[in-house]
Formats: sequence, C-alpha cells, structure tokens
Amino acid sequence: MKIRLMKAGFLATIVCLFTACNGKSTTQSLNSPDGNTVITFGLSEGKPVYSVTKNSQEIIKPSALGFLLSGEDHFCSDFKIIGTQKESRDETWQQPWGEEVEVRNHYNELKVELQETTGEKRLLNIVFRAFDDGIGFRYEFPGQENLKAFEITAELTEFALLQDFEAWSIPAYKGEYYEVLFKKTPVSQLDTVCTPLTIETGDGKYIAIHEANLTDYAKMNLYPAGGTTLKSDLTPWSTGIKVYAQTPFVSPWRTIILADDLNELANSRIMLNLNEPSKIADTSWLRPAKYVGIWWGMHMEKYTWSQGPKHGATTQNMKEYIDFAAAHKIPGVLVEGWNYGWDGDWVTNGDQFSFTTPYPDFDIDAIVKYATEKGVEIIGHNETGGATVNYENQLDSAYAFLAGHGIHAVKTGYVNNLLDKKERHSSQYGVRHYRKVIETAANYQIMVDNHEPVMPTGLQRTYPNLMTQEGVRGQEYDAWSQDGGSPPEHTTIVPFTRGLAGPMDFTFGTFSFENPVYPQTRAQTTIAKQLALYVVIYSPLQMASDLPENYVNKPAFEFIEVVPTDWAKTIIKDGKIGDYIVTVRKDKHSEDWYLGAITDENARTVKVDFSFLDAGKTYKAKIFRDATGSDWKTNPYPVVIEEQDVTSESVLELNLAPGGGTAIQIRG
Repeated sequence: MKIRLMKAGFLATIVCLFTACNGKSTTQSLNSPDGNTVITFGLSEGKPVYSVTKNSQEIIKPSALGFLLSGEDHFCSDFKIIGTQKESRDETWQQPWGEEVEVRNHYNELKVELQETTGEKRLLNIVFRAFDDGIGFRYEFPGQENLKAFEITAELTEFALLQDFEAWSIPAYKGEYYEVLFKKTPVSQLDTVCTPLTIETGDGKYIAIHEANLTDYAKMNLYPAGGTTLKSDLTPWSTGIKVYAQTPFVSPWRTIILADDLNELANSRIMLNLNEPSKIADTSWLRPAKYVGIWWGMHMEKYTWSQGPKHGATTQNMKEYIDFAAAHKIPGVLVEGWNYGWDGDWVTNGDQFSFTTPYPDFDIDAIVKYATEKGVEIIGHNETGGATVNYENQLDSAYAFLAGHGIHAVKTGYVNNLLDKKERHSSQYGVRHYRKVIETAANYQIMVDNHEPVMPTGLQRTYPNLMTQEGVRGQEYDAWSQDGGSPPEHTTIVPFTRGLAGPMDFTFGTFSFENPVYPQTRAQTTIAKQLALYVVIYSPLQMASDLPENYVNKPAFEFIEVVPTDWAKTIIKDGKIGDYIVTVRKDKHSEDWYLGAITDENARTVKVDFSFLDAGKTYKAKIFRDATGSDWKTNPYPVVIEEQDVTSESVLELNLAPGGGTAIQIRG
C-alpha cells in the first residue's frame, strides 16, 4: 500500500477544517480499543465530515455526511454540535450456528448530537463505533416536532479513498439478483456497484465497504465521484424516493473493514456485531445440515416444475430421493414444483401461486410420513415469481401448512426483475417484505433459505432462522448459462466479496459434467474442487446438487457425506483473490478439522502447514485430491483418495490441477 504517513501538516489541516468560525474546535476523535484505528469527526463550515486512519496512516480522507430530503431540502449543513457521548463495550456472545462459536464484540463508541443553527433547527445524531479491524457508523433521527414524516431522496455519505486502488465489484443495476461475475477495476473506473465492495490496497491489505442491519431502508450502492471518492447511492422506489421515514428513525450502519490479510478480512465480525442480538429465545430447532433435492433434474430437463409426464415433485420421486438421503446420511430433501402455480407463465403471473395446495401427484402426508420413518426432513419451497403481495397474503397459512406437516425449512424464491412488477428487490419495499417473511417464519419455527434476496447485512444474528441466502452467481449457471458456466476463478473471488455479507447457498456438488440440454455449459471444475468448495464457501445449509445416480459408486462422495456445515473455528491459511484459497475449519461437534484448497484456471502447488492442530497429537488425514493429469477442461473426474498421519508439525504440498482442488478430512 503506497500510503503516506499522516504528517503534522495534515493534522493541522484537519484541525483547521474542523474549526468553527468563532475559532472553537469542533473536532471529535474516537480510537479503537487497540488504539490503532482513529475516527475523526468534525464540522467544515457547518457540514459534518469524518476521516479514518489506521496505524497513523490515512485510510479515509475527510468525507461528507448527511442527506438530501424531498423538496431539495439539504439536511447536511448549518450544523452545530450540541452534545457528545462516549462509551465502550467488550462482550462475547455465542452463535447458534456459524463459522465459529464465539464472537467478541469489542468497540469504543462516539455519539455526536447535531442541531441546525438556522431554519427549523432540526436534530441529527451520528454514531461511530471503532473496532480493532474497522469501523461502523449510522445516522439517528431523534423524535422532534420539526421533523416527523420525511422522505430521503439521497444519502450523501462519502468514502474518500487515498488512492485509486483496485476493487472487486459487480454492478448495482445491470444484473439480476447480484448474479454477476466479479471484476477487478480501479475505483475511479467503477460503475454504480453493490456492496460489499472489496478493495485491494497493494501491499496485502484490504478495505471492504458494506452495511449492517439493513432495516426499513434502501440498500446502499456506491459510485465514484471526483476520482477516488465513493458516494452512496440508495436503491430507489418506483416513485424515485429512496426512503420513506418517520422519526424516531435510524439508518443502517455503514461499515468499513480494515484488514491486514485475507484471514482478518474473512473473519471480521463487524457486520454481525452491529446487528441486534437474537430475538429467538429458543434456537434449539435451528439445524444446520446438508440436503439433496429435485432441482438439478429440472435444469437437465429430466423433470419439470409444472404438472405433466415429466413432473418432478411426485410422491414416487420424493420417496426415491428420501431413500438416497437416508442411505447416505443426508438430513434433508428439498422439493420444488409441488404446489399449484407452476403451470403457464409464472414469472409474470406469480399471483397464481398457492402455497397450501399440492399437485394431485404429490401426497404430502405420505411423503412426510415416509421421510420421518427414514430419519429425513423435507425442505419446502415457495417460489413467488416476485409477487410479494400474493405471498404476504398467504404467509401465515403457508407457514402453518408447512409446520403442520412437520416441515421446518423453506427455500423462498423471487424470480422476477421487479417485485410486484414495479419495485426493485433491494429497495425499501423489498427490504420490508423480506423482513416480514423472516419474522413470520420465526413464529412458526421455520428456517429460511432465501433466493433472489436483498444483499445480506448480518440479520442472521437477530433472526438466526435466516440460515442462508443466494445473492450470488451460483452453480445453477453451470447448467444453462450461455457463456458456458462460471470461470474457474469465480469461486476464488466470492468468499472475499459476496461472502463477506453472509452465508451463500451456492449449490455445488456436481459429479457429472455432461449436459444434455446445453452441451457447451458445465461446471468449470474438477470433482476434487467440487469437494473442496464445501469447506471454502460457507453456508449452514449445503446442497449436494447433482442427480443421485451421479453419486452412486463414486468413492469421492464420502467427503460430502462427512463434511459438516457448522463450525467452531475458521482460518484462511493462504490465498490470493482471483487465484487460489486454502481454508481450514474445525467441526463444531468434534475435534475434526477440514481443509479445502481451490485454484483458478491455473495449476498450482501450495504448501500448507498444520500448525492449527493441537500440539503433541497425531491426526489421521483423509485426502481427496486431483490425480496427475487432471484438468477441468479435459479430465475433471479422477480423484485420488489417500490417508496419512499428520501433526501440528506437518507441512503438506498440495498439487492443484487447472480448475482443481483438494479436500481433506482431518480426524482428531
């Protein structure tokens, strides 16, 4: 990172900038608990401005704060500070599921209370929290006589970067549901992009800008203005208004991770810590698990979602999938296309979906009874076609129907460019809908796997029944995408971009690379890489997505059978975004560890030390690796399975084929 140290002259400039006309300094500063990160807040001619340094290096230059309200009402100037409050907190809380058990929430907080000096003298508070690995801040609109109901037409928050660093991004408005390939681009050349935005600073350090606790507000996007300054862009309603609000009101937290390496980046818990504690008192019914499902067969056109001779969601087919799951100790079976509404053009006519009426060839009572006898649970599916009003009108009856049949997990879908044919998924309209779904599901003890979502912002802490979400170009694109499928580098990028926002339902597990529908489209990996992805890409619900017959008599399937989905600890051992990753995770319920290493289109040899293991103890490593000559293009199938003893002193050399990987089970 070619960042100059803050000089005394720069500090003098800051003090001058943050000095009121009467000569009285209005500067406020906040240090992180370790003292290394410093947030400076002040008023520049009455306008609120903040800056950030870490290790005495400037990270965020003085950047504007504030709002534009309807009627060209500038709620961003003529302020004075009328009060400040500081507090600190150091607590540790436990996750019911996650990438580790305990999360430390350690921060210092500064609340700055502002009031306009002219006009209606309205109030605005800005709250900053400094963590050792970054910061968060949000706006508070106190209850007040001169500001009650109001409309935000622009949030003026800025992130003024020091240099034209390169960032990994996807566009905010040119793709559907965030299902776009990430590109690396200088900040100054970005389009309007989604967050998380992951920025490489050039010396192995990272800046990641996102948000936390997106509640009754619009999703924040970013666009470059003035070179290296990023400005917020809120997803609008169809009316053009960004947010409809009424005091008292708070914005989501704006978050900036400042990471010294990939491990710190991936393990930052700033976003989770800025969400409220769980509102679900008893979380014993939340069960991370793997599942199979009648899904890939639809993409391969073996089955259809709708009724007819190839209907997939039949009683007989479900029993066969249940048998397979039971035989291989897979806890769940997902069923899609079981309910009325799939016939005809459901994408534009989502109002036709019924969420309580099965098709005649789907005997739900018999299926659930059979699954229960086999020790398998059914995962329901509610595709809405983006018709949220229709779904909300049936929410209670839909979830009562599922719960009444002993079904406590549902995959939801919103396949339509617009919700109710007019509003964007990431608008305040969409945010309100998704929250209602999650809260209602919690009332019926139903876990949610949300597809076509708004980008996650840590809400799973508050509602841990929100188990996982899509919001990523997942493996379904390897079934039908006209570009041939996602390139090998894709999965080396998403853990450090979209993955920073929360769990991803990526749906890997491909064992057959033959595609009868689109012969030129396929998963651009080896089978060994498919196994490693279960460790590299995190989700508490993981699908083995291929057809059951493609797993039969395949020894490599053993890794999918045994790999957990709930973890006690996560470590990024090595990697480079866009090139390769080595991830290790410890099982939450045993002393076992699992390793996943993947590469892009290039063959690669990486050395991994096992210092994460307990000293003085010998472990048995079962290795699933690419064979000599493996290649995602020409020879993706061979997997060598071998065992050896390892200790904390061991160093293994992993040879990753082009588009390949290695998966290791390390038994304690």
